[in-house]
Amino acid sequence: MSTAVLDRPVAADKVGAGIIDSDIHPAPAQGGETLKPYMARRWQDHLDLYGQQTNGPYASVYGYPRYMPGTARRDAWPENGGLPGSDLSLMRAQHLDRNDVALGIMEPLGFGQSAHNVEFGAALVSAVNDWQVDAFVDQEPRLRASLVIAHEDARAAVAEIRRRAPDRRYAQIQLVSLAAEPLGRRRYWPIYEEAAAYGLPIGIHVGGPAGARTASGWPAYYNEEHLSLVATMQTHMMSLIFEGVCEYFPQLKFVLIEGGVAWSIPLRKRIDRLWRSMGSEVPHVKRPPSDYVAENFYFSTQPIEEPEAPEDLVHIFEQVGWDRLLYASDYPHWDYDDPKYAFKTEMPEDKMNKVMRSNALGLYRL
Repeated sequence: MSTAVLDRPVAADKVGAGIIDSDIHPAPAQGGETLKPYMARRWQDHLDLYGQQTNGPYASVYGYPRYMPGTARRDAWPENGGLPGSDLSLMRAQHLDRNDVALGIMEPLGFGQSAHNVEFGAALVSAVNDWQVDAFVDQEPRLRASLVIAHEDARAAVAEIRRRAPDRRYAQIQLVSLAAEPLGRRRYWPIYEEAAAYGLPIGIHVGGPAGARTASGWPAYYNEEHLSLVATMQTHMMSLIFEGVCEYFPQLKFVLIEGGVAWSIPLRKRIDRLWRSMGSEVPHVKRPPSDYVAENFYFSTQPIEEPEAPEDLVHIFEQVGWDRLLYASDYPHWDYDDPKYAFKTEMPEDKMNKVMRSNALGLYRL
């Protein structure tokens, strides 16, 4: 496995002229079997005997249409029998080359991020971090890895960050939205301190195995479960602001990935109104909460809202802020957004250049 450290970032003018994709999902070709060479024998045996803990309502079900199967578009299954997202040549053909992707941020999912067995989780995420660099980043200069951590064990997470953060092949630290507690809680602050010290943004991707999908328990239908993931993003944004994370770490940036964008418009107004009425409860929140939204948070465009009047999307983007949006494809998942068709109305070219490229150049450590 490769352990080289890249001391200097890639200059922005050296990044190709194409788009920057903030959400590409790689997958180990054979799942946990692919990760075993990166794990100590103890954890290889553990994986064989006990597998990964999960408490999802459909833990072993991958039938159409919920997972389509494998959460992927049907043409993304490689001929070699691996999982969608595992074949770099197919990723190039279907997305990187076809859509002139200058840079893609990988978002590995499903291995150890919020494992109940935190020691096993730490071993899994470390394996994922080694694997994605070996299998993708070192083979394809247009790709960057996410530094995956087992965030329920802050001490192990900090150790993993310190070990990987000097390596410029990692563009961000990745969390998942289904955490044990709202992410503003103090138990997670050591992670934010390290992220701020290394200048790494934090991507929060929807999903994870930690708990029920809604604040009231398990939903009855996938329609409810899929949409409820948006609510987890609202919860974390409010927690990070009201617990004081954005005030104490003002340079820290959060990217809310696959959680929608339009909901942030009315939420900003509501939390400002609450703060004006009950600000004495949170004296550490020194400015209107909407200020922190505007300065500390970014939103990925996938899955983007599709209003009945497509031109209304321009007004949505204006209110969210053109400088707060990052294009995301979600390749190779079933709701993949091709950059040529993702926005079903004519958009201002100069503004869309921010969404498709320049915002990411200013955010990610290149």
